[in-house]
Amino acid sequence: MAINGSSPLAADTRSIDALRASASKDPKAAIKEAAKQFEALFMQQIMKSMREATMSSGMLDNSGTQMGTEMLDTQFATKMTGLPGGLSEVIARQLERQMSGAQPAIPTPTGTTATPPAKTSASQADFVQKHSDAARAAEAQTGIPAAFMVAQAAHESGWGKREIRNADGSSSNNLFGIKAGPSWKGAVAEVTTTEYVDGQPRKVTAKFRAYPSAADSFADYARLMKTSPRYTGVLANATSAQGFAQGLQNAGYATDPAYADKLARTINTTLRLQRAMS
Repeated sequence: MAINGSSPLAADTRSIDALRASASKDPKAAIKEAAKQFEALFMQQIMKSMREATMSSGMLDNSGTQMGTEMLDTQFATKMTGLPGGLSEVIARQLERQMSGAQPAIPTPTGTTATPPAKTSASQADFVQKHSDAARAAEAQTGIPAAFMVAQAAHESGWGKREIRNADGSSSNNLFGIKAGPSWKGAVAEVTTTEYVDGQPRKVTAKFRAYPSAADSFADYARLMKTSPRYTGVLANATSAQGFAQGLQNAGYATDPAYADKLARTINTTLRLQRAMS
């Protein structure tokens, strides 16, 4: 039964059929309508409970007056639904997320750049899980949160898809893009990479450190952060994702002028993946 031009409540079988029909044609509109009707039913129950708690039955109460009261409750409930910022908006957002397969939004950690949630994949989750133990060992040495270091490894290696490779095609296990300077006595992988000169990207050939395993890459990264005076500011600001990322950029870890923002976004993605796996 429609009241004052409002949509009928979903308790009516015809209303349910109408919602099913509209859902196939316009899912978003159907979600909003269903949310409004859920809210209306909820408001009806609240009003019914309030009446039962505040009014006692009397001699004039009968089936007719009860039906009139219920109709009045229905009218009031319908008028109070669908208001901006109301319960129906919350229900609609939740239904839309469930239909799209998206996860509820996770608040951006303090100090990070607020960006729209990035889509994650199974390969990204595998990357996080694969390197979590090595990252925790590096955290014990440096105090840098393990999630931050896993995220940096993901950013530098393209989640493991852009690994630095040796001449024979095998992996160098260099997840952090650490170059092989004159002091490096270990194995070396020489590859073409992108460097920014005066803000412009250029292709250059450079030598990078090579390791027996990914765990060795994390261990060497931890030594670099802990022993190099250049990265003292990184350790001091590692309490927040943005502080850590900006500290690396300020120290000249990478030449990309947008390095801090890109890394902060990857950290947010890594944190979401860790929460989903916990």
